[in-house]
Amino acid sequence: MSYVLLTGGAGYIGSHTALELLNAGYQVLSFDNFSNSSDEALNRVQQLTGKQLTSVNGDIRDEAALRQLFSSYSISAVVHFAGLKAVGESTQIPLHYYDNNVAGTVTLCRVMREFGVKKLVFSSSATVYGDAKQVPIAETAPRSATNPYGQSKLMIEHILEDLLHAEPDWGITLLRYFNPVGAHDSGQIGEDPNGIPNNLMPFISQVAVGKRDKLSVFGNDYPTHDGTGVRDYIHVVDLARGHLKALQYLENHNGIEAINLGTGIGYSVLDMVKAFSSVNAVAVPYQIAPRRPGDIATCYAQPTKAKALLGWQAEKTLDDMVRDSWRWQSANPNGYKS
Repeated sequence: MSYVLLTGGAGYIGSHTALELLNAGYQVLSFDNFSNSSDEALNRVQQLTGKQLTSVNGDIRDEAALRQLFSSYSISAVVHFAGLKAVGESTQIPLHYYDNNVAGTVTLCRVMREFGVKKLVFSSSATVYGDAKQVPIAETAPRSATNPYGQSKLMIEHILEDLLHAEPDWGITLLRYFNPVGAHDSGQIGEDPNGIPNNLMPFISQVAVGKRDKLSVFGNDYPTHDGTGVRDYIHVVDLARGHLKALQYLENHNGIEAINLGTGIGYSVLDMVKAFSSVNAVAVPYQIAPRRPGDIATCYAQPTKAKALLGWQAEKTLDDMVRDSWRWQSANPNGYKS
């Protein structure tokens, strides 16, 4: 029996992907240090699917722990989620981001090579496009980064490209996510950030449920239709299914491919606030705050390559995104501690 290893498998995207993989018949092995996740997420994934997964507590920077993991389990492929992901925080503690994200990935790849595991789905990010000059953004757009988080993802992409150039028998997909939101429609698993959320949707949800007084909208002077930042929001279940498709693609392909996972539609911060309030009939008070360092005005995907290569496209709507976010948050006001 061989496993698909999910690093960071208990996290927001990892747990939703674990659910999709279990439902598709894969054996799932999660390796997570639980620094920003909960083992309760994995318990609920097992309840929802009626299937067992294997969870190991560990850090991708710990080479000995990774060797032990690869020695103990037969692993056929790796989906690499583990990483720090807050843009603002990355500008304050950049060394921590480079150590965790970049050094951790190098260690992971070294151990993968040692054990002959050469299929890798990497959780990259639209931040590798920096402040793109043209939208929608295609995979061929120039890459740069405006913050250490984005820079860490871009460095990893370069490292994996160099690895593939040196060892062409690897199969690697670089999945460039846009902005994941929403939750499983059961309301049982969702986004549960530590402390103050860095992403928009959990902040909106926490304001709506009464955990926070109001939403801070960072900047209303961007060159967009209402002055607030425009992003491509993608439902986390669509995103998880994209990982399943990428894994299936790698079963028959070597080489490296960068693939956008987004809807191709841009919504502003205020568009999201209004949709959430309207669909869920709940107030979301907000205030305008100064821009955050590293933020850009507009970012949305050209998603056609994912459809052509993987047979994948986003199916869920904005209404689905805000409805499922609220179902999760209202049923779990304190996240997995509820």
